[in-house]
Amino acid sequence: MAAPIKNNRLSLAMERTGQWVFSQDIPTDVIVEVGEANFSLHKFMLVAKSNYIRKIILESKEADLTRIDLSEIPGGPEIFEKTAKFCYGVNFEITVHNVAALRCAAEYLQMTDKYCENNLAGRTEDFLRQVALTSFSGALVVLKSCEDLLPLAQQLNIVQRCIDVVSSKACIEANFPSRSPPNWWTEELSILDITFFGKIISTMKSRGAKSLIVASAIITYAEKSLWDLVRDHSGNGIKKNITDDDDDSDVRIRQRDLLESIITLLPSEKAAFPINFLCCLLRAAIFLRASSGCKNELEKRISAILEHVTVDDLLVVSFTYDGEKLFDLESVRKIISGFVEKEKSVGVFNGGDFREVSSTAMQRVAKTVDAYLGEIATYPDLTISKFNGIAILVPKGARKVDDDLYRAIDIYLKAHPDLDEIEREKACSVMDPLKLSYDARVHASQNKRLPVQIVLHALYYDQLKIRSGAEDNTMPNAITTRNQLQADVSLVRENEELRTELLKMKMYISDMQKSNNTNNNNQGTSTTKGMGKKPTFFSSMSKTLGKLNPFKHGSKDTSNLDDGAVDLTKPRRRRFSIS
Repeated sequence: MAAPIKNNRLSLAMERTGQWVFSQDIPTDVIVEVGEANFSLHKFMLVAKSNYIRKIILESKEADLTRIDLSEIPGGPEIFEKTAKFCYGVNFEITVHNVAALRCAAEYLQMTDKYCENNLAGRTEDFLRQVALTSFSGALVVLKSCEDLLPLAQQLNIVQRCIDVVSSKACIEANFPSRSPPNWWTEELSILDITFFGKIISTMKSRGAKSLIVASAIITYAEKSLWDLVRDHSGNGIKKNITDDDDDSDVRIRQRDLLESIITLLPSEKAAFPINFLCCLLRAAIFLRASSGCKNELEKRISAILEHVTVDDLLVVSFTYDGEKLFDLESVRKIISGFVEKEKSVGVFNGGDFREVSSTAMQRVAKTVDAYLGEIATYPDLTISKFNGIAILVPKGARKVDDDLYRAIDIYLKAHPDLDEIEREKACSVMDPLKLSYDARVHASQNKRLPVQIVLHALYYDQLKIRSGAEDNTMPNAITTRNQLQADVSLVRENEELRTELLKMKMYISDMQKSNNTNNNNQGTSTTKGMGKKPTFFSSMSKTLGKLNPFKHGSKDTSNLDDGAVDLTKPRRRRFSIS
């Protein structure tokens, strides 16, 4: 569709050129080729204004040069048509859209005032100085047109002059808005290429622009240039343009380079950007597989202001654009770990013990992290090690109660019903049962998904509090309570072991008693009648133990002694002497 439009535009240009060329009485003697367009013109009209064309004709080996190729002229056929009109003295309009191209074409054709007074180069310079570079919008349009005129536009200092004007006007507009909305200038900057935009941002910084002003321009530019990655959180744009299989597609490579360039423009002040914007950039960096330096910079910035994070912000970093699967949670782990290390450093610097006292920011982050774990716990590809790896990053002192963490663990156990007892104990190991509220302990005591040990902790804790006479709102010393609980649990286990051993002994004695009864029946009933009484449990036990006598048939064997024949008289005292 673009080719017919282009050809139609060239044919219209040829038709317009023919109207003012063929109105001359002298026939044309040269054809100028510019790309696919051919212009039938007069040599003497061109030579009068262009020193470049004069040199080509003079240096030509042909006696009568009839064709000149000017395909390299800046601006293409449309701009050459205007330069040819200028050579013929035909009026045309110079605007902010074509002045840069006309200035470059005049330089290319050497249509300067040195060759001819009041030439095209001087006319375009006057327009730049008096019209185009006097306003923000005019300079911006000229700068945009220079993207296709490099490096000649840069050599003529057009680019730098436009950058100076735009950055200066932007700083003035940021402090003293002239129209509504106040940040209208950030919208207009988004039309630029990232190279020119970066130069404007750098110039604004050098002029002393505040970080928040620079940040607002960067945010608008990122949302405009990466709209499907930064603004559209549903991922619809990604499905249309980029898929996971298009790792090396031109679109992804271009977006990756653009994102990394934007990250290099971020001001050094960490709190200049809202945290949700930084999270969106980080998700885009993960999705586009940007460099590690790019991701590390975003992770550090998010970690520095993590106390302002919400659960939705952390979820933005964690999930793909379609929300169906998790990213690698390494970035989330680095963010939380960096924040905790910063808080520890602050606590040590202030002379406190971080293990005992946690800042308000740390407590807020702990609550957010627990809620975040509850949101991602339902996904089947979340392993116990990843779940616990995030949970243990938060210091235990930052959680006043573990109710939110218990909720996340319960959701995880419910979403992963195939876990065995050991795995469930591992998942619950990050939680302290002694820091559950009364309602949470009641729920835990009736929760069949929890391991038995956690249920015992929940049940036994209330008994300890009743025993100590403590109220529910006064938390006893955690170490003392935990030691008492462990001692009581070990005592219960010992009682269970003793009960088991006693049961085994009873079974063994019962078997031995049955064996004795069988032997007595085999010996006959006469011995039984002579005894005159039925053997008791203790007599059987003594006979059984007698069979186990280690001194049998020895000097201390007492099994053959009769109870009635025992001599109870006091033995005679012997005197030992040496004779």
